Amino acid sequence: DGSGDTAASAPATAESTAAAETTDKQDDSGENAAAERPRRSRGERNRQDGAEREPRDTDNGNRNQNDRNQGDRNQGDRDGGNRDNAGRNQGDRDNSNRDSNRENGNRNQNDRGGRNRNQGDGRNDNRNDNRNEDRNNGPRDNRDNNQDDDGEGRGRRGRRFRERRRGRDRGEGNEGGGGRERDTEIREDDVLQPVAGILDVLDNYAFVRTSGYLAGPNDVYVSMNLVRKNGLRRGDAVTGAVRVAREGEQSGQRQKFNPLVRLDTVNGGEVEAARKRPEFGKLTPLYPNQRLRLETQQNILTTRIIDLVMPIGKGQRALIVSPPKAGKTSVLQAIANAIAINNPECYLMVILVDERPEEVTDMQRSVKGEVIASTFDRPPGDHTAVAELAIERAKRLVEAGQDVVVLLDSITRLGRAYNNSSPASGRILSGGVDSTALYPPKRFLGAARNIEHGGSLTIIATAMVETGSTGDTVIFEEFKGTGNAELKLDRKIAERRVFPAVDINPSSTRHDELLLAPDEAAVVHKLRRVLSGLDSHQAIDLLVDRLKKSKNNLEFLMEVSKTAPGGIND
Repeated sequence: DGSGDTAASAPATAESTAAAETTDKQDDSGENAAAERPRRSRGERNRQDGAEREPRDTDNGNRNQNDRNQGDRNQGDRDGGNRDNAGRNQGDRDNSNRDSNRENGNRNQNDRGGRNRNQGDGRNDNRNDNRNEDRNNGPRDNRDNNQDDDGEGRGRRGRRFRERRRGRDRGEGNEGGGGRERDTEIREDDVLQPVAGILDVLDNYAFVRTSGYLAGPNDVYVSMNLVRKNGLRRGDAVTGAVRVAREGEQSGQRQKFNPLVRLDTVNGGEVEAARKRPEFGKLTPLYPNQRLRLETQQNILTTRIIDLVMPIGKGQRALIVSPPKAGKTSVLQAIANAIAINNPECYLMVILVDERPEEVTDMQRSVKGEVIASTFDRPPGDHTAVAELAIERAKRLVEAGQDVVVLLDSITRLGRAYNNSSPASGRILSGGVDSTALYPPKRFLGAARNIEHGGSLTIIATAMVETGSTGDTVIFEEFKGTGNAELKLDRKIAERRVFPAVDINPSSTRHDELLLAPDEAAVVHKLRRVLSGLDSHQAIDLLVDRLKKSKNNLEFLMEVSKTAPGGIND
């Protein structure tokens, strides 16, 4: 009996030992399989977690056909949610076999629908796109980066987004000024076309205005990188070159304006010199001390009277205050012609804002200077753009040491244009004038100054009064104290057909002693005392009559000095 019990217990012990070894072997095989197989995707981990939480019998054939991500899985039965580790070890998840299956497109038959829904857990919807053409021959990304159903939307959308980013970085759509700008490269076979114009620098981009001071279809785009690298400023006169488009290139070109590929000169000088020039705002302003004589011929009384009652110097900020139909445009035209004749060293600019077209043509034909105009049929934004670019052009010339004379007609219409084009600030003055609309024209007028070490900017602007508009009165009162010289015209004198219709008593120049010689100043002061005792009509009639009898102002002043103090002999 003892031997029988021993014999019976021996097989039981052997069976338990074999079972233990099988269990150890399974554990070892599981660890080895876990160590050897690559990291699984999120969908695979979810399937395993679902199978472990809810074990169920699954058909082996369906298991092998539906799982494309596991490759050659267990060929045996998966009973109770436990996979056959021997089958897994036998397959050993060979990566080369897995890659070859992907290359050859030997997908499992039931995986063509592109959706492998895990039966173990309904939450794991791993929808796979059947269009994956295995662009990667190596192991797949751990995140199972297959192009899913969204992938026709995600993968291609990602590529389109990256292509658009690359296009912006290359400078496509230069007008927006966004992205990193790159200078256009010049190749040996490129054909270059020379261009010239005034540089207009805006917020994030710049243009060379080739057809004047307003935007045109032939303007040339300038990158901000080129502007900063060469120290360019708004109002610079630049010359350079653009690349001529090749045949067949124009149709697919997205750029509206040709970019500037080469910069030759800035304001007629070297590009390197433009970086070292001083800034206009840092120049020291002084009182005008160099006179601009306007007298030309005996019969032109307008300029002779202005020389007597309102002498003008380089750097003057003068206002011609005039009601409608008093002859202000004719006075401005006479001043322009006199400066062109007597002071050819001065650069003359005539700016006409919101003006009649026929007067623009007349000014262009009669004045020997640069006439910059924006007629009244154009929008207010054009009026302001012309005025701003023109005054910036004048500043650039002053920085180079030149004497510039700017004639503006009129500062009142420019204020109206700013009032109509600027956004409302909520602070409205009398006559519907926005408080913020008065600063830009005041900045325009305030640019006039005499520079200490050479160069000057003289601005003579007309201001309209007695128009019946409260807004015009508000604009004039705002600028009334900014000028240092004023010439007032009287409509009643003009109605009597006496020209120039100058009201002598309110017309004067501040610190005129800096412009006149001591002897001349004494005689002029004596003349003013005589004329101040008369009304405006008698004073202009007497002055015009005596000027017609003299050949020039010097002869007239000599006669005045010989008269008794306090009067003029008839």
